[in-house]
Amino acid sequence: MRRCAANAIVGDMKKHHHRPVQTKRRDNTKRVDRPDLGLPPGSPVYVGDRSPTEMRLSVIGYDPIGTWTKAAADVGELLGYRNPGGVNWINVNGLKDADSISRLAEAYGIHPLTVEDILNTEHRPKVEEFDEYLYITLKAISWREAIDPYAGETSGFDYEQISIILTRDTVITFQEAAGDSFDPIRRRIAYNMGRIRKMGPDYLAYGVMDSIIDAYFVVLERLGTELEVFENRATEETGRDFMKGLQAIKQEGLHMRKAIWPLRESIASLLRLDSDLMSEDMAPFLKDLHDNVIQAAETVESYREIIAGVLEVNLSFISYRMNEIMKVLTIISTIFIPLTFIVGVYGMNFRFMPELESRLGYPIAWGVMIAIGGGMLAFFKKRKWL
Repeated sequence: MRRCAANAIVGDMKKHHHRPVQTKRRDNTKRVDRPDLGLPPGSPVYVGDRSPTEMRLSVIGYDPIGTWTKAAADVGELLGYRNPGGVNWINVNGLKDADSISRLAEAYGIHPLTVEDILNTEHRPKVEEFDEYLYITLKAISWREAIDPYAGETSGFDYEQISIILTRDTVITFQEAAGDSFDPIRRRIAYNMGRIRKMGPDYLAYGVMDSIIDAYFVVLERLGTELEVFENRATEETGRDFMKGLQAIKQEGLHMRKAIWPLRESIASLLRLDSDLMSEDMAPFLKDLHDNVIQAAETVESYREIIAGVLEVNLSFISYRMNEIMKVLTIISTIFIPLTFIVGVYGMNFRFMPELESRLGYPIAWGVMIAIGGGMLAFFKKRKWL
């Protein structure tokens, strides 16, 4: 899972094209050089912005009558659990063992280029059709609570690439690390809830995608809550922290857009797909999935507009405050100009100034200056400059 640092909002995380040099990640750890540069196409090499985790294998088999769950120590053991009479769901947690993943792919006739895409966690969401399987990749987004802020573990959003292989009797899911939002699916399988055990592997693949997309709305709600806080502070804050926090939210919205926006075309391509692997009965479910993706994408776009509005309001507020300060300083300067003139005149060291010998010269000068200052203040208030 990808981590994003976000002390001000919450967090951010980048998953797009990286240069093949050492760069700083947002959690202040260094990213190593891309190991796939210069290798031939189809080379099974992990590419990501964090160290890959150890692989854990599990398989769930089910049919309308019953279900079973197995954990496997290696691919050889996993392949021994294959049940051709029902639906099999193989889940691969961790992408460190590229050789084992290649072996699993070979057993299911998966093309080496697909294996390369599975191990490259920086792909944008897409759907690819092959003769014997469909390859679907998309981004899972989740909220990470702060574990140890002193050690750099801050709250933020985690991004993880999920790859799905759909064959005629098996769904294989590949995850970067342990932990997912698939437990509701597992419960429905275990307790025969809903229609999942009555349907084929295409419905299971749909269920996995639906679970990931449903999680988008949870993180979007969290982002919306953070954005509301900044909306309320827009006419109160003028410091650097506010601008840094708002910029972090803006970047978060941008990365969510990159994760969600391409899914519209991916799901639409599944709707247009003419393949035996995706039955016609799935059309209503995929249409609903497409609608949810569009709703999530539109929510991200609306957040971007709100962020721009908050930024504009805050800059206007800062400008307004600066204008108020300058207005007060200008008025003070304007009042003191004639007073400074009077004081300057009577500060000249000429002997024969007529007012210098007057006993009332000093209080008269003060009276004139006070009258001038008070008159100018009254004039400014009348003109509503104060």
